[in-house]
Amino acid sequence: MQNNLVQYIYGIADNALILGQRLGELCGHGPNLEVDIAMTNIALDLLGQTRSYYQYAAQQLGGDATEDTIAFLRSEREYKNVLLVEQPNTDFAYSIGRQFLYDVFHLLLLQQLQFSSDETLAAIAKKSIKEVSYHQRFSSDWVKRLGDGTQESKQRMQNAINDLWTFTDELFHQTDADQAMVAQGIGVDATKLKEPFYAKVGEILTEATLEIPDMKYFQKGGKQGIHSEHMGYLLADLQFMQRTYPNMSW
Repeated sequence: MQNNLVQYIYGIADNALILGQRLGELCGHGPNLEVDIAMTNIALDLLGQTRSYYQYAAQQLGGDATEDTIAFLRSEREYKNVLLVEQPNTDFAYSIGRQFLYDVFHLLLLQQLQFSSDETLAAIAKKSIKEVSYHQRFSSDWVKRLGDGTQESKQRMQNAINDLWTFTDELFHQTDADQAMVAQGIGVDATKLKEPFYAKVGEILTEATLEIPDMKYFQKGGKQGIHSEHMGYLLADLQFMQRTYPNMSW
C-alpha cells in the first residue's frame, strides 16, 4: 500500500515539478513584463504544490528521504510525469498550449482529489484548486487571444495545439498504482476525466477560432518512466547543483 501511495503521489507531483521547471526557464523571456511575472508565479505555485506532495511522500518512505532527495536524486526512469509537461518551450504559443492542456486536466483532477479518503492529499488538493483555477483562466485567455488574433498568432497557436495534442490521451492512462489507489478511495479515476477534459478544451478552442485536431494515435510512456529525449536535458539543469555539490547547506 505504501509503495502504491508513493508512486501515486509521484504521478501527480512530478507533473507539477517538471512543468514548473519548464516555466522557470522562461523567467525574463516573456513577451511583456506582466506575462513574464504571471508565468513565473505559476511556476512558483506548481513548485509549492510539488513540495507539499514530496514532503508527504518522504514521510511515507521514511529513512533519509526528503523532499529534496525525491526532487533531485532520482534517475530519469523514476520520474512518473506525463510526456506533455516535459515538452520544450518552442515558442510562446507552445508554452501557452502546453500550459492550457495541462491546466484543464489539472483542475479536473484536483476537483476530485479534494474528496480523497487520504486527508493529506485532500488538503493539498483543496489548497491548490484556487491557484490552478487561475492557471486555467490565464492559459485559456491567451489561447483565445492568440487564436483569434493576427494571422501569425493564429497559425502559431494552431501549430502548437496540433503538435501537443498527441500527448493528451496519456493524461487518462492508469498505472497499477493508480488503480490500487482508486480501489481504496484515495486516488482519482482519471479515465472519468477524459470526457469533461475534451469537452472543455473543445469549447475553448472553438471560441479561439482554432481547429480541434483529429488524431487517432497518441504518444505515451511518461507514467511508466519512459520519457522523451527532452527529459534528460531538463533533469541535467534541474539536478545540477545537488549532483555537483551533494549535501551542501546554503
